[in-house]
Amino acid sequence: MSRPANSLKKRLIWQILVFQVVLLSAVIAGFMALIIRADLGGKILDADAASIAAGAVRPAPGGGLTIVETPELKAMRSASPDFWFVARDERGEMIRSGPVPDAYRSISEHLDRVTYGDIRDAAEPYTLSAVIRTVTTDNGTYTVLSGAGRLWSALFAVFFLMNLLLLPIVLIVVLIPAFAIPIIVRRAFSGLAEMVDQAQKIDVERRGARLPDHRIPGEVLPLVEAFNGALQRLDEGYERRQRFILDAAHELRTPVAILQTRLESMDAGPLRNRLLIDSNRIAGLAEQLLDLERIDRDGADFGQIDLVALCRDVTADLAPLALSAGCELSFAPGTERVVVRGDTGAIERAVTNLVRNAIEHAGGLITIRVERGGVIEVTDEGPGIPERERERIFEPFHRLQPRDHGAGLGLHLVSEIIGRHKGHISVVDDPSGGACFRISLPAG
Repeated sequence: MSRPANSLKKRLIWQILVFQVVLLSAVIAGFMALIIRADLGGKILDADAASIAAGAVRPAPGGGLTIVETPELKAMRSASPDFWFVARDERGEMIRSGPVPDAYRSISEHLDRVTYGDIRDAAEPYTLSAVIRTVTTDNGTYTVLSGAGRLWSALFAVFFLMNLLLLPIVLIVVLIPAFAIPIIVRRAFSGLAEMVDQAQKIDVERRGARLPDHRIPGEVLPLVEAFNGALQRLDEGYERRQRFILDAAHELRTPVAILQTRLESMDAGPLRNRLLIDSNRIAGLAEQLLDLERIDRDGADFGQIDLVALCRDVTADLAPLALSAGCELSFAPGTERVVVRGDTGAIERAVTNLVRNAIEHAGGLITIRVERGGVIEVTDEGPGIPERERERIFEPFHRLQPRDHGAGLGLHLVSEIIGRHKGHISVVDDPSGGACFRISLPAG
């Protein structure tokens, strides 16, 4: 069962975003605390007063300006009876309405030079709080100085304006990184994704592969280098083991050949026959070791193989051996020709090993069948193979019985050959009793 992925990418994205939000919140809170501690006493006039006043001003037919009691102006006067304003148009015409304070009479004379302003009165009843705005209406553009309208607390106004300004900034600062950070992190981790793809391709049959170390974050690079070093040591150890097996198998050939020659020169007898059988097993072990090495190193291109002809030749070659062991060898092709792609010598060794295994362990009638679809079956009349052992018998040096003769490499060699050909080998029960080794090879 696989463990749930602990995504470093997601952790980085969320941690950066959370840190950013916390930092922004701390800055805003500090700014608000600073404003609260500052001296922001007094009242500020609502700037809508200037817009209401400008909307009530009209050019007079005979020149100058006149005031129209609009619903907005009436509502303003009803809420603030002392509401006053001074309006000036672009031609210099001016008009006053309401009780304009003496402090602003001189200022009103210079509205052509002042277009914007907020004046806060710090003492009750805040009669000097006023605003100056330049407002464009359907009737013209007017610079308005107004006061005695709706008042706001200075602190409230600052908070309102600050939130009005900060909200877009906060949204930009949070939302843009929310989209940008995943892209940036994904690009930073793209080298890791390439490394993972390469790691998934590493296999014992493709030695020499290494993880790429370019575009890898510096924090992960030591891990990649350590892993590549481990792969290098594994390759070197595997090569040493392969060289040892190859050298040992070659070295065994000569003394075994000398031993067999000397045994054949001995007088016939049970001891001579037994020694010859044992020496042949040693020679077979050496050949199996060499076969394993050839399978691993052979890079020859596959060719077309007729399995029917191949199994017919194996039957003819092993028939004398089967007869001498008291067995009967039969060939039963299910069709005239079955073609696959592969190494002829390797497939022939695989079938030969299965037949030899049946001769040594089962006896009775041994049958080789070839069916359509690249299927070869070798059946016998022995006791069969227990179901719990059917996978383990293909492991190297595994034997069903501790004292069983043989080195336990024959079936492993068969499995390696079939695996190299992208095929499959399995053991099933034969309907007539005994074991059935079934080889399935891709059709040519």
